[in-house]
Amino acid sequence: MLPKTQRPPPHPRIPPILSAAASAAAAAMVLRSLAKDLIPRDLQHDLFLRLRRFLSRFSSELTLTVDEYDGLYPNTLFQAAETYLGTVITPDTKRFRASKPEREKRIKVSVEKDEELTDWFGGVPIKWRLFCKDTPGKYVVNPDSLGYGCGAATLKTEARCFELVFHKKIKDKVINEYLPYILEKSKILKEEQRTLKLWTLKIERGMGGLGGPRSKPWQSVNLDHPSTFDTLAMEFDAKENIMADLQRFVKRKEFYRRVGKAWKRGYLLYGPPGTGKSSLIAAVANYLNFDVYDLELTAMRSNSELRNLLISTANQSILVVEDIDCSIELQDRFKAAKKPVVKPLVGGDPFPYDHGSTGVTLSGLLNFIDGLWSSCGDERIIIFTTNHKERLDPALLRPGRMDVHIHMSYCTPCGFRMLAQNYLEISEHPLFTEIERLLKMKKVTPAEVGEQLLKNEEAESALRGLIELLEEKEEVEEVRAGKAL
Repeated sequence: MLPKTQRPPPHPRIPPILSAAASAAAAAMVLRSLAKDLIPRDLQHDLFLRLRRFLSRFSSELTLTVDEYDGLYPNTLFQAAETYLGTVITPDTKRFRASKPEREKRIKVSVEKDEELTDWFGGVPIKWRLFCKDTPGKYVVNPDSLGYGCGAATLKTEARCFELVFHKKIKDKVINEYLPYILEKSKILKEEQRTLKLWTLKIERGMGGLGGPRSKPWQSVNLDHPSTFDTLAMEFDAKENIMADLQRFVKRKEFYRRVGKAWKRGYLLYGPPGTGKSSLIAAVANYLNFDVYDLELTAMRSNSELRNLLISTANQSILVVEDIDCSIELQDRFKAAKKPVVKPLVGGDPFPYDHGSTGVTLSGLLNFIDGLWSSCGDERIIIFTTNHKERLDPALLRPGRMDVHIHMSYCTPCGFRMLAQNYLEISEHPLFTEIERLLKMKKVTPAEVGEQLLKNEEAESALRGLIELLEEKEEVEEVRAGKAL
């Protein structure tokens, strides 16, 4: 027998309550593992909901559910929460999702199903969890679709919803302040993450095929045009006026509503070819971060199709109708015999079910610009271009249809200096004086000047080549003037 001083100390006695808690936790882990293996997933979900409802009777917390769809239509609040929660993910988050859509530039981070996130608002915690449940297949409106009318349908076999858990005392704060904050914040995030698109009409739209006659009529590519107001070869004051008008337009949502006008703005760009009309459109798109829809009126079968296409465009977008004077017969609305010619597509009769259509009329175009159908959407800009403003019907030119008329002129000294900075990276040169003198006398487009500056990387040689071009134009015009005399 060991002496009393050499005996090992007795093991500390574990309190019964801790022992019981440890046993309960171990039993819960075993039961959870067995439940996952033996109980179907749908039944697990139902049991969990029932248990939570039972426990909620003794809790001070409330649960708010945000479903992905409200009936058949996308729930805007769910989409906003999905965008917003991608910014709430912290190092404590165990699992989350990352994806990159084919035509997007940025990686998208989002919440993984059954993962819990905690957000803080006004100093109080709000817990989020994404739940997913398999359901019988049903068709719902695709939120990414731009189909006719209400959009193309998609088969969904999974129901998703967010659940927010918060203290009962802040219910009004969550509904009246937190949720509107998420809507506004997600709008800002979407603008920052947005990739500009250039949309054009599909040839096979409305002719069956995938998605049937309600498949979306537009197809898109990324709009990576580098043009900005900083690089446009225009007079400085003209650019400043355009930017000020655009900024005033996008900030006046409540103003347009108060005065009873549709929130849209019409621009007419007119001038000779090569004066930068397309570059200005790209600069406006980059400045406002708006998608561009290229609307070709000669491809329209009827006024009703034009209306349907207008409905299928997104808000915060630019509708472009180039060469409006060449698109349809607009010069004389009274010549009923002159009907627009619809050019057939390759492969014979492109519209076998619509032989009675006669294309877009002036009346249909005017209704599209400022009639009742023009109010089907917000924050839209409509830009028309033409080389011959004098050919347009006066009904098109009035305010409310073409609100701002922008003359795209031949290259001016100010425009030349911008081109010299862009192409040659110089702001001053001894030859500038002679070039500017010639530019005031002769008609040369910014496109011609830019092409000449492209021919030589050395500034001296490029500028002398431009002087030769301008002098040749001067000689030709003097010869013509002499013959006229």
